[in-house]
Amino acid sequence: MSQLDHECKCHNLNEEEKYALLTRIINEYEKNESNLIQILHMAQTIFGFLPYETQKFIAEQMDLPVSKVSGVVTFYSFFSTEPKGQYTIKVCLGTACYVRGGKKILEKLKENLGIDVGETTKDLKFSLEVMRCLGACGLSPVISINGKIYKRVNANKIQQILKTY
Repeated sequence: MSQLDHECKCHNLNEEEKYALLTRIINEYEKNESNLIQILHMAQTIFGFLPYETQKFIAEQMDLPVSKVSGVVTFYSFFSTEPKGQYTIKVCLGTACYVRGGKKILEKLKENLGIDVGETTKDLKFSLEVMRCLGACGLSPVISINGKIYKRVNANKIQQILKTY
């Protein structure tokens, strides 16, 4: 099981089962420090994020200092130590999107969701992030929700887009 699919049904597992699965993964990677990033990715898939308890467990299982594991987790932006929402909204603030109203879109999202950038709604439905470029400059301003691109967005469309989720 060294390959967890992207649609992991791990949320159906209890904590004990999640840690048992993580233990199997660590053992498959032979507790090798050079595989730490892959193990962390899989742990994040299983738990949804990497809380301190999970980092400590990985460190103990791999015979590494917790500081080493935490250092990797905090260094790379794709790891999260806080729960993420079911839907991740990314607002492009690259030059084209910013000039065409990206900041207004971001403000409207913050207002509608009641959260700031880097936060998750209390119901764990939405997380809000900003990106410097989503590669869709000709369609600006754009937002992405779990990879789906919404083009030529304006503040008036935000509520309608959120209702679909």
